[in-house]
Amino acid sequence: MKILLVEDNEILAKGLIYSLEQKKYQVIHTLNVENTLKILKTEKIDLAILDVSLPDGNGFDLYRNNIKEKNIPSIFLTAKDEEDNIVKGLELGAEDYITKPFSIKELMARINRIILRNKKNTIIQVQNIKFDMDKMVVYRDNENVELTNLELKILNLLFLNLNKVVKRSEIIDKIWEWTGNDVNDNTVTVYLKRIREKIKTDIIITIKGIGYRIDSEVY
Repeated sequence: MKILLVEDNEILAKGLIYSLEQKKYQVIHTLNVENTLKILKTEKIDLAILDVSLPDGNGFDLYRNNIKEKNIPSIFLTAKDEEDNIVKGLELGAEDYITKPFSIKELMARINRIILRNKKNTIIQVQNIKFDMDKMVVYRDNENVELTNLELKILNLLFLNLNKVVKRSEIIDKIWEWTGNDVNDNTVTVYLKRIREKIKTDIIITIKGIGYRIDSEVY
């Protein structure tokens, strides 16, 4: 597996490269946007780890303009005081984020989670709703339903736990980890309301005081 690491802090980068290579990953390291664009033209990248703040640009624009179109799963690296910007990255479609300082164990866990997630090639159907778990696309009566990336992530979590109750606290922990203490039940309620309005099919069951569940057969 080939990982692109875009990080201008060379001390941090060296540590990450060593740890990733110990896990048998091939790592390509760049310090800025300019060099990254050159790499993207010549290399097939399986996963990108992007620092948000770069000397000649930022990770958000790099992802939006150059990496997203290649369908490369990406993790943003961000400083603690940049956490408010993470929602922007996730809405753009990035898979995950991690705040500095972080442990290698934590980063590896996130990489492994992304690898497992992207191995899926399953279309799950519930009534007239189909969720392509590989492409992260939702269809109603075979027509594409436009959902934001955060809405897709919530729906994805429910589909991954088909026939099981997903607690509100679990949704907050897994979707809003970076601001978990600030997000409350009302935020989850608002997003679930939006999802229901868009899919126009009553497949999401509210388990009062606990969370949500989708019951169905898998086709």
